[in-house]
Amino acid sequence: MSIFNRRPALPEVVENRFGFDDWLQSFSYMNQHYASPPQSVTSWREGEAIGSDFPGLVAGAYRASGPVFACILVRSLVFSEARFGFRRFIGGRPGDLFGDANLSILERPWPNGTTGELLTRMEQDASLAGNSFWTRRGDRLVRLRPDKVTIVAGSHSDADVAEVDAEVIGYMYQPNRDAEAVFFDVSEVAHYSPIPDPLARWRGMSWLAPVLTEVSADRAATLHRWKFFENGATPNLVVKSENIISPDQAAGLKQQFSSRFDGVNNAYKTMVLGGGLDVEVIGADFEQLDFKATQGAGESRIAACAGVPPVIAGFSEGLAAATYSNYAHARRRFADGTIRPLWRIAAAALEPLVQIPEGAHLWYDDRDIAFLREDAKDRADVLGRDAATVAALIAAGFKPDAAVSAVSAQDLRTLAGEHTGLTSAQLLPPAEALPADTEPAVA
Repeated sequence: MSIFNRRPALPEVVENRFGFDDWLQSFSYMNQHYASPPQSVTSWREGEAIGSDFPGLVAGAYRASGPVFACILVRSLVFSEARFGFRRFIGGRPGDLFGDANLSILERPWPNGTTGELLTRMEQDASLAGNSFWTRRGDRLVRLRPDKVTIVAGSHSDADVAEVDAEVIGYMYQPNRDAEAVFFDVSEVAHYSPIPDPLARWRGMSWLAPVLTEVSADRAATLHRWKFFENGATPNLVVKSENIISPDQAAGLKQQFSSRFDGVNNAYKTMVLGGGLDVEVIGADFEQLDFKATQGAGESRIAACAGVPPVIAGFSEGLAAATYSNYAHARRRFADGTIRPLWRIAAAALEPLVQIPEGAHLWYDDRDIAFLREDAKDRADVLGRDAATVAALIAAGFKPDAAVSAVSAQDLRTLAGEHTGLTSAQLLPPAEALPADTEPAVA
């Protein structure tokens, strides 16, 4: 019996999480078909682009590009603040968060490790490789380096693994070429891949892939600025002579100029020429190039792909347009449009590694996060308005429990048939309904 057939029966609906590429090559084993995908990112120009493999992206983008590092750092700092809990959905509405001892594997994922460190690692891998893989070994979690993982897909049919019944059956991990590959069942691995690759079935895509050109251009601009100051913080110069000079004399003049005027330490020195020599500027300075705007535009495009508003990352274009008012809007957009979706995907991805109580799901807890304090204020304002609505419904004669349920569900139709028959503040029977021998109260 093959590996595929030994697996338990699949549910009617299967959600395949994103993985590495599933189309480059396939192989057969015991009449079952599997795919071994590559790990690649298309480079923008051969010989000058950042390395397309995982180490190349780490060395060429994360460690060598300030904007890339800033974006991943900002994402990691906020993303790592969340905690996890369990939540049940009652009547289609989320219930309260609760926890038990099963969450300890996420609170202390490895000796001296924390939930924040786990989430930071997940964010780094997802940003640089598009995927993050984790498995559980006893009471600790182990990171599988994404470029060492091969997703194994299986199919019931004899055709290619791209058939509709193909699915992920496991993950093959080989830390180096000399090590023996280890197979993990799909239920043993948490696969976090927040951005799906449209050309792959299960693989995630790094947000860096669309902006490798921008990253390379930003590095070139930084190098250009460095060379500008290294060469005396002046544009390019050409030295002309009225007299005919030999190549050896020209080389000697160049050496003299370089020794006396090149470099930051020689900047602003007075240049005295003789013998019919003349100097002409043939380059443009930073003001003429509008260098700040040119490099700032590239930083903003990198930040856009990272889902980080430029002002949050501290980029020049964002700071130039920032006020206290629009910073709050940028923070809200970053939290609601980038971080919260990532938390939801991470919670679902980590479920295979945690024993989940029956009827519950793993969920994130964003309470007590300093970055979201204004959100807590907004939630308090909403709660106050909801309480006022409940009080108004009760004063109008609706049953208290029905009023609370209707406001919680945001559906007033649930109040049908839940009225007491009394209106306004008259929640006591009318006076004529009292016994005849009852005297009305006198204030």
